[in-house]
Amino acid sequence: MFHLTWLDGIFMLGAYLLGSFSSAITLSKIMGFADPRSEGSNNPGATNVMRIAGKKAATLTLFGDLLKGFVPVLLAQFLLQDSLFVAFTGIAAFLGHCYPVYYQFKGGKGVATAIGFILAFDWISGLAVVAIWLLVAKVFRLSSLAALIAFLCLPFIYFALHSQLDISLLLGFVSIVLIWRHRENIRRIVRGEES
Repeated sequence: MFHLTWLDGIFMLGAYLLGSFSSAITLSKIMGFADPRSEGSNNPGATNVMRIAGKKAATLTLFGDLLKGFVPVLLAQFLLQDSLFVAFTGIAAFLGHCYPVYYQFKGGKGVATAIGFILAFDWISGLAVVAIWLLVAKVFRLSSLAALIAFLCLPFIYFALHSQLDISLLLGFVSIVLIWRHRENIRRIVRGEES
């Protein structure tokens, strides 16, 4: 049985609110490119920003989304007592990106924020996920497929390294949400229509 402290609660709430902040939408206003929710795939994420505004804007979007997962978890590592609540902090940031309170709970797919979270939480697992993502993306040239395979592997990688079932199951929840967020991509992959 775990015990939730006020500090744990503050970290989870803060991480969710930070995760709800959209790098893509904010940069579209600052840099003057089209709102990513109304162009391309309509997804407020780095891949769609690349289609709309090019590599510089996409890189900034990716970096911003990574930081949303990385910073709160890194701080939680130092200030929270229970690694379970550190994981919950990362999941809160991830859910904030996917279901942001500032944008009627309509957000991005969460890949970059999830990578930032897992890199801060357990850098070895994080690097393994990034390596799998890069390998699959290089072979199949499909970013969505690469993300799905990498995050399907994540809970098994973490369990193999640490033998912690509770946190591995939480990471499995992240994988399930990512699959759900990519359901249209999965349909296009099956039909051979994914770009």
